[in-house]
Amino acid sequence: MRFGDLNWMDVERYLEHDDRLMLVLGACEQHAYLSLTTDVKVPLALADAASERTGVLVAPPLNFGASPYFLAYPGTVSLRLSTLLDVVEDMVRSVYGYGFRRVLVLNGHGGNIPARGRLYELASQLSDLRLAWYDWWLSDTVKRVAEKHGLQPAHANWLEAFPFTKVAEIPQEYKAPPRVPGLLGAQEARGVYGDGSFGGSYEASAEVMDAVFREALQDIVKLLDFE
Repeated sequence: MRFGDLNWMDVERYLEHDDRLMLVLGACEQHAYLSLTTDVKVPLALADAASERTGVLVAPPLNFGASPYFLAYPGTVSLRLSTLLDVVEDMVRSVYGYGFRRVLVLNGHGGNIPARGRLYELASQLSDLRLAWYDWWLSDTVKRVAEKHGLQPAHANWLEAFPFTKVAEIPQEYKAPPRVPGLLGAQEARGVYGDGSFGGSYEASAEVMDAVFREALQDIVKLLDFE
């Protein structure tokens, strides 16, 4: 259940019996042969599935994140990190202002992780606000799926190649992970990463992807208990 399917009176009625909310943070950046908005599509799909199970509302996703290293790839739209931190704080303060007290942030993009620090500050200021943060691709449960099938998770490889993120024919060969000399500027990053994948297999079987999604979804449902 998303905000976009409701009016303000519906949200007010929801808050009469529940103060939980899922907030999706994404990005618009290159993902090789996958959608530029892969980092929005994956956590939003997980949020929708969790909402079906729990009835917890889903706020509109933040479609842009901090992706300065990919700006040499057309289609990437990056926020400055300072802007991202302010936007995330403003979003949380907005929903807190009219009653949400338990907010689960579902993050789909590594460049957004610094926003956790701002939320720690906010949690110290608003003592009755409870926050949780979930990076689906870093979860132990997802890592165990990868290990079970002998797959190495990485940016724009099999890990993010769900049916709903594929927008082009996917290469079948294995890509050797490139050597990364350190922090890269945008032009240097394009030279190092080429098509944009960080290496490994470009896709995995439907069985593997179903397992990844299922495990991440179970993590989210548990986090929504806010124990």
